[in-house]
Amino acid sequence: MSRQVPLMYIMLAANTLILAWTHLDAAPIDLTVYIPAILTALCAIRTIVWWRTRNRMLHPAKVRNRLRGVVWSGAAVSLGFTAWSFSLFPYGDPYLQSHIAFYMGITTIGCMFCLMHVRSAALVVGICVLGPFTVFFMSSGQETLGAIAVNMILAVAALLIILLGNSRDFADLIASRSAIAQRQQETQRLNQENHRLANTDPLTGLPNRLSFDRHLAAALKEAAAEGRPIAVARLDLDKFKSINEIFGQLAGDRVLLEAARRIGSLRRKDTFLARLESNTFGLILSGPIDQQTLTHAGEVLCRAMRLSFDQPEGVIRLTASAGLAASQPGDTADGLFDRADYALSCAKRDARGGAIIFSEHHAREISKVRHMEHLLHSADLDKEIYVVLQPQFDVSIGATIGFEVLARWRNPVLGEVSPADFIPMAERTGQISKITQSVLRQALAISRTLPPSIRLSVNLSAHDIGSTTAIEQIVALFDRGRSPCQIDFEVTETAAVRDHKQANQSLLTLLGLGARIALDDFGTGHSSLTHVQQLPLHRIKIDRSFVAEVTSDIASRAIIKTMIDLSRNLGISCVFEGIETEEQLQALIALGGTIMQGYLFGRPMAVDEVEGYLRRERSQNRAVS
Repeated sequence: MSRQVPLMYIMLAANTLILAWTHLDAAPIDLTVYIPAILTALCAIRTIVWWRTRNRMLHPAKVRNRLRGVVWSGAAVSLGFTAWSFSLFPYGDPYLQSHIAFYMGITTIGCMFCLMHVRSAALVVGICVLGPFTVFFMSSGQETLGAIAVNMILAVAALLIILLGNSRDFADLIASRSAIAQRQQETQRLNQENHRLANTDPLTGLPNRLSFDRHLAAALKEAAAEGRPIAVARLDLDKFKSINEIFGQLAGDRVLLEAARRIGSLRRKDTFLARLESNTFGLILSGPIDQQTLTHAGEVLCRAMRLSFDQPEGVIRLTASAGLAASQPGDTADGLFDRADYALSCAKRDARGGAIIFSEHHAREISKVRHMEHLLHSADLDKEIYVVLQPQFDVSIGATIGFEVLARWRNPVLGEVSPADFIPMAERTGQISKITQSVLRQALAISRTLPPSIRLSVNLSAHDIGSTTAIEQIVALFDRGRSPCQIDFEVTETAAVRDHKQANQSLLTLLGLGARIALDDFGTGHSSLTHVQQLPLHRIKIDRSFVAEVTSDIASRAIIKTMIDLSRNLGISCVFEGIETEEQLQALIALGGTIMQGYLFGRPMAVDEVEGYLRRERSQNRAVS
């Protein structure tokens, strides 16, 4: 409309000036100069108003008002120009009168075409001109003018039909475009919502791991281009699982929200914060990066988590460990993140509740670990894995009743490798089942050389009891024709609860071989009594952390007494680990303990030393008797 209406007024003004010019000598000056000048000025003003708004985006309400104005102004202009035209009619000869009829007809049709997109305005213009035009010329008494009036009626009628059709099509087009625009807006909204959900943690509203990885890659690329470092920090809430178990899931969620708020309030504006996992947050530090800055950042983050979390369920206190790493030239996002993750694992292992910054020392450790992983993966485990045996002694009968089979690794390159190093590594790399099978083969061979009363305990990992394939491979090692079985399988509580249903099925399968089941490290989990009740157990092994304090801590003695009574009531035996002093032994005997394991009774020994050990024990027992 902002382009068509100016054309209409230009056409109207031009036709008006031409008509006035043809009547200069025939009509009064008022009708040929003054009134046309006023009408032309009005057309010029309206043209300028519409032309100035041609590129403006107006509010829909203002657009509606403007279109309503078109209808009313169209009626006023039509009546005004029609009245002026009729006022000229008496002053002309037939040619000039015909010019007036032609002017009114062609101008009306032109205006209606220019207003075709506003149907009501086109109708008003047609009616305001055609009605007076028809009445005036039909009543003039001249047949030619009457014929012109009839022609005008037919032409305008045909034009109105065309305009109504075009208007309907135009309205449908606008409705279709509007619907498409609405669908596009809805699609865009859904895309934005999906993008937000895909990149945002639903609990805290922070960016999630996906968003963190993408931002880290972009930040590292930008920093490398500018020749400056960035840093990654990982903050992990220590023992967070216990909060959910003790206080409930809702309390745990509120703690996470408060932790996110605290971290967010402490970070700099150029620091990117995300929630990576359940209780782990990640930060990308883009400001000045040096040892002092990273140390301060780690201390501030860990200190903030030590403040109590006051919840409706009670006051919750926890700590957080942090690992930080600065980028290096040529770094990748994965490499930088892995270094921060390694620093975090070191903090949780060596400085729980504090922060550790990745250093060259850690780089050497990683290199060593990777080298060890490679050697473990390529090792001939049946040749390199060997076992040692640690006795389990029953003080009530004064004799050894079994041995725990402990795995050792002697590598041609590394030499002797500590179990504390290679066992977790084997679990992480999926090699643990192969080690278990190697140890079990050796244990079965050893059991054939021992008296039937001596049992051997073999440790199973979480992967072993959680895998149907691993259990089938273990079962295949047993000689079904040999009886009785002298093997006890020890499982940790953590391994049992990872997939309780599968663990229970695996243990039942092992029981079918004639083996017995022991729960290792009893007392260190959060739901030990439940597991003792639900698992098919013959024995529990009390963790050495309780034994270490039995002589000095009243609470430890009370807990141990409860465990002994529990095992007695359930009809299962109880083994105490880590006994190193005579005082510990006497304290445990006083509480009712009978089966002991520890350096006081014997360190882990080579297989060829077992026969001599048992022979010396029998000799001592005969001498005493």
